[in-house]
Amino acid sequence: MNPAIVGDGIKDGFALAKEASAPGPLALIVEGKQRDLSFVPPEEATVQVVTQNTELGREILRHSTAHVLAQAVLRLYPEAKYSIGPPIEDGFYYDFDVDAPFTPDDLERIEAEMRNIVSENQRFEREEVEREQALELFGDQPYKIEIIEGVPDAGDPTQSEAAEGTVISIYKNAVASDGVVAFVDLCRGPHVPGTGRIKAFKLLRSSGAYWRGDEKRPMLQRIYGTAWESKDALNAYLHRLEEAEKRDHRKLGRELELFSWADEVGPGLALWHPKGALVRQTLEDLARGMHLERGYQPVFTPHLGKGTLWETSGHLDFYRENMFPSMDLEGAEYFAKPMNCPFHTLIFRSKTRSYRELPLRLSELGTVYRYERSGTLHGLLRARGLTQDDSHIFCRPDQVVDELVGVVDFLRALYSTVGLGPDMVRFSTKPEKAVGSQEMWDLAESAIPQALEKAGLDYQVDEGDGAFYGPKIDIDVRDAIGRYWQLCTIQVDFQLPERFGLEYTDENGHRVRPVMIHRALFGSMERFMGVLVEHFAGAFPTWLAPVQAVVIPIADRHNAYAYDVASRLSARGVRVEADESDNTMGAKIRHHQMQKVPYMLVVGDDEAHSGTVSVRRRSGREDRGVKVEDLVEHLVSEISQRTLG
Repeated sequence: MNPAIVGDGIKDGFALAKEASAPGPLALIVEGKQRDLSFVPPEEATVQVVTQNTELGREILRHSTAHVLAQAVLRLYPEAKYSIGPPIEDGFYYDFDVDAPFTPDDLERIEAEMRNIVSENQRFEREEVEREQALELFGDQPYKIEIIEGVPDAGDPTQSEAAEGTVISIYKNAVASDGVVAFVDLCRGPHVPGTGRIKAFKLLRSSGAYWRGDEKRPMLQRIYGTAWESKDALNAYLHRLEEAEKRDHRKLGRELELFSWADEVGPGLALWHPKGALVRQTLEDLARGMHLERGYQPVFTPHLGKGTLWETSGHLDFYRENMFPSMDLEGAEYFAKPMNCPFHTLIFRSKTRSYRELPLRLSELGTVYRYERSGTLHGLLRARGLTQDDSHIFCRPDQVVDELVGVVDFLRALYSTVGLGPDMVRFSTKPEKAVGSQEMWDLAESAIPQALEKAGLDYQVDEGDGAFYGPKIDIDVRDAIGRYWQLCTIQVDFQLPERFGLEYTDENGHRVRPVMIHRALFGSMERFMGVLVEHFAGAFPTWLAPVQAVVIPIADRHNAYAYDVASRLSARGVRVEADESDNTMGAKIRHHQMQKVPYMLVVGDDEAHSGTVSVRRRSGREDRGVKVEDLVEHLVSEISQRTLG
């Protein structure tokens, strides 16, 4: 874009800020770098305008609102110490060291003070200072001092607030009427021109959070909020939050008797109840059958492995912080497995392999154990014990692209059974910490785009987000209320075959390294189940429901007929129960409606006499006088075809 096109906006960014009701620009991208709206680009520079109704615009808006939150807290709690406040998906947070946890009443007061700051239309002014100046400026703020003095670890959210070299960027909030500085924070920016541009925000909740996620560091109080470009957008988001709360798989898992957790077992380790196990088993059986149809061979591997195995694989060097502590057994160090892949390499290496055997596709529903920090655990969606539908494909280099396409086709077929994506695809490249030669990485990274294009998938590139042993494809699905969930991961690996000395004999008799493709289509059974519960709000399609039909006798004299109907359905593979409880008819129907049973079959004198049932569907539709044989055939057909409606 020619700078002249936005000349007035660049030169007079604060004038734009006063037009708070107009969409308008929030920031600039100049030669690929984000800049404040007040930045004057050089002539002939490539300039893009960032508006508030874009993802980047919302991110800038939310980051600015986080600064307003910190300022409001310091106004109300002058002794508070503030740490970091990054934007996150759909919102922002800020962490504070205060004497007592924030209460809902506190959040109301803080939000009201934020509105005062917004009404003051304070300017966001960027300034660069030397390290010593910054240390003096934040002298009574220990968390800011720590950020200034040290460069954070890769992936640490404080990285965006950190210094580069000896020059540190800060942002001052100045009151427009008198120019008095009201608030200062470390930040790279950019920010909106002034607080008056922040129109639609809400504080959501507070919780404890360890400084830098370290359980040995101070416990801070984190306030979460959200900010949007308009009140309509904010209200739509708050409605989605309400819907998401109704669909929370932890709540529904308890109410529907699917799964639970217990303190005696430990956090992140789920207990699967019979109904939840039935749903999971149905999915696993489906996956097993589809794997066999596509030429995969099943294997089983142990839950433990010697330290030497994980040393060879590289996990001790690159993944140890996510592994459970070691166990000393008969003088040897053992670890609970965080991944299945090293075991599968040993199965490949167990005999001499020929090129004629490739591709060799090994498949396992393997349970792994990962030490996720307690603050990151979230029901089945983030767990410490998880079972992956893990497969590893060993193939020749010239087979990689076609095998990747085959995995994508498999994924589409599997996900279609529950009406999900793929909806978003990311290609992640070599991370900073990685093993293997650059040549091998180049080969792996060239195969993935070819395969994605051949499979007809659009994708975005995530630079540096690959696994330590190879680039990867991450696939997200979009659920019924528009949220994206990352499930499937596919990785191309030239490293483990090298580290484990895998070889096959090619057509010329030469010993050659195979390529290894890692893939988990469900991701993990736990995460997939959690997503499905929330996607369907617990109302699984009939083929997947733990109880597909319940027969409800009107009176005790109808129990025998109810059991006869149930036995005829059960004989054809339908998961059915007969309700002979003492509850009233209304109470029975309400109970099974709450349990989200797809079909409720009511039987009384008329039905017993005519060999029929009265069918009440979960949707509320009712059909009377349905012959039992017709109902049986209907249900068997619906289940076998995996109908979603």
